[in-house]
Amino acid sequence: MGKLFRLIFILVVLAVIGLVAYAYLGPILGADFSAPQQEIRIPLTLTSSDGG
Repeated sequence: MGKLFRLIFILVVLAVIGLVAYAYLGPILGADFSAPQQEIRIPLTLTSSDGG
């Protein structure tokens, strides 16, 4: 049972290292992490809480 926990721990550590490496190297490799820069407008109709 201890070997299973050790294997899971090692896999989690490798996944974290991979995620951090992708966060740093992603823009160099062509991944774009920036948010879209456009304004979004959605019409909203407000009604009273008494149903009227």
